[in-house]
Amino acid sequence: MANVSVILPAAGASARFGTGRNKIFELLDDQPVFVHAVRLFSQRPDVIQVLLVVAESDRDEIIACHGAFLDGEGVTIVIGGTDRSESIRNALPHVTGNAELICIHDAARPVLAPEWIDAVFAAAEEHGAAILASAVRETLKRSAGGLIAETVDRSDMWQAQTPQVFRPDWLIEAYAAGGSATDDAALVEQAGHPVHLVAGDARNIKITTPPDVAFAAAALRTLQ
Repeated sequence: MANVSVILPAAGASARFGTGRNKIFELLDDQPVFVHAVRLFSQRPDVIQVLLVVAESDRDEIIACHGAFLDGEGVTIVIGGTDRSESIRNALPHVTGNAELICIHDAARPVLAPEWIDAVFAAAEEHGAAILASAVRETLKRSAGGLIAETVDRSDMWQAQTPQVFRPDWLIEAYAAGGSATDDAALVEQAGHPVHLVAGDARNIKITTPPDVAFAAAALRTLQ
């Protein structure tokens, strides 16, 4: 069992959520979304560190309202950057030297079964890099000018999720290269390292819009 340091990016602007407030504060079963994300990892015996990456504008509220909880869970707060990549770069220097794997999980994904985490941790320990992902089930269309340009073969298409878990040296190398990507796995790919897919579940939803909260609540109940 490898020692894992977990980074929970929570510094996004939540522009698509449309409420003017960070979606991580939305209540899910009477607890903020990010609290669920913290609890997914903080009590695991293989997790030796949890870093919660927050926006500077949210720090005071998080400390005032949830500081005691975070202290009790051993969580360290890190100030994020202007985008996800900068937030992860800010967190990497805080990763303990004892970490054998670094796990990055969206703080806006509150629904995970322990066995899904087990599987992606095991795959990363074996292969060096692994992510949860779900096979695409819907028909995909490529558009051009508002018209269908082609139907895309979905047989080998997967939708990336988190956790995304990596050897520390691979992840640090990938971020040091300074590339741009929409997720951490893409940067590790660009650095020349293979990333293994671990079959996930559609219930592992990233809360992006208000209706997602109700879906996440229903998904959470199926795991209880």
